[in-house]
Amino acid sequence: MTLEHISKHKKLALSLLFDALGYLSFIFPPFDFIWAPASAWLMTKLYKGKKGKIAAVISFVEEALPFMDVIPTFTLMWIYTYVFSKEKATIIEA
Repeated sequence: MTLEHISKHKKLALSLLFDALGYLSFIFPPFDFIWAPASAWLMTKLYKGKKGKIAAVISFVEEALPFMDVIPTFTLMWIYTYVFSKEKATIIEA
């Protein structure tokens, strides 16, 4: 099963976890060198299509820039996808 086919509740849990991982760079700043590209890749796996690619770029920039890690990019993307988006998201409940 790929990440884009998990339930919306599991995606929310993963989003919260990934945002929390981004906060590690406040304790260990070099973590951003690993986490910035990893977060962009994970974003494209969680959210497919154009909006996933745009969110990946935003996630990469946000994680790469100093002191921008406080923005919960994954959680905001989840809220956009499941609360504000007018498109129907394809969800397979597990």
